[in-house]
Amino acid sequence: MPLVRIDLSKKYSEGFARQAGDIVYNVMREQINVPEDDKFQIITRHDVSEFNLPKSYLGIEYSEGIIFIQAIISFGRSTDLKKKLYRAICESLVTNLQVRAQDVFINLLEVNKENWSFGNGEMQYADKA
Repeated sequence: MPLVRIDLSKKYSEGFARQAGDIVYNVMREQINVPEDDKFQIITRHDVSEFNLPKSYLGIEYSEGIIFIQAIISFGRSTDLKKKLYRAICESLVTNLQVRAQDVFINLLEVNKENWSFGNGEMQYADKA
């Protein structure tokens, strides 16, 4: 855990997309103690026409440069820890890749530890649930 999906426009290069993935992984290691080598990501670049979103929501104006980050993680992190994670991911993308802060959309999905199998048809976290 986690499983991270990053969806962004094809206006961004493959290299940029990979850098974004590295940033998300590194911030998650720092902020929520993701283990070393626990880097499972699906990064997809889309035509802008594949995004169907409002021009703005909650006073936040979006552009074609929006980046969607969704991470499936195990339960157990506090609201404060998640707030710090969101802030750190956004700040790191802004600083390192010059992404607009308004275009960093993050969603966390929390699941029980027994909902993970990392291969071999086994439930590796079964004893840790």
